[in-house]
Amino acid sequence: MASLSISSRVLGIFAKWPSPGQAKTRLSPTDPTWGARVAEAFLRDGLTRFEKLEARRVLAFAPVERAADFAALTGRRYELTPQGEGDLGRRLNVFFAQQFERGAHAVAAVGTDSPTLPMAYVQQAFTALESADVVLGPSTDGGYYLIGCRARHPPLFENVAWSSHRVLAETINALKDPQWNLSLLPPWYDVDEAADWDMLCGHLAALRRAGIDPNAPHTEALLRAIRPS
Repeated sequence: MASLSISSRVLGIFAKWPSPGQAKTRLSPTDPTWGARVAEAFLRDGLTRFEKLEARRVLAFAPVERAADFAALTGRRYELTPQGEGDLGRRLNVFFAQQFERGAHAVAAVGTDSPTLPMAYVQQAFTALESADVVLGPSTDGGYYLIGCRARHPPLFENVAWSSHRVLAETINALKDPQWNLSLLPPWYDVDEAADWDMLCGHLAALRRAGIDPNAPHTEALLRAIRPS
């Protein structure tokens, strides 16, 4: 099958404005300002990394009241669309449906919780969608860091316990029908809790020691900050 054109591929980045008390609350329950700082660093680094991908890039943002802030942050690098109401499943379902209605042939969605996610994995997702119906990037916390569909999408977003370790398993359960062809990406990790932050710090240091640029300057700038207990 021929490769999909850039205009027919859509990458959706789901992001929430990094307000204290509203972002990364599990990372440091006692200091919401720290969680917001981390979330902002992840958001800024993610937007810079994802803009290199050859696809139509859409930032699905929340809350809607922050539209002007997101516009100022992204400039003209991204199309902007509000996430809308409801749980994550409903918002994902609406996003995918809207992009297919606009003529997309392959749509993938990611968050900003994986600041070291290799861009090769995202590119691999679109390559997989040239033949697969669904592509998933499993995350080590039991969810997924990427989900993508081709031309149409199965009922993936209902009856899922969002923000739990069962997300991936329940998503796979929705794909029991053999008509759906699934492709898998390598596992990766999200950063949601204090232990995840410690893992990230070690990983960034290891990448630097190995002579690899992690392309996460805002996140690296926080390495010298003292995380509250």
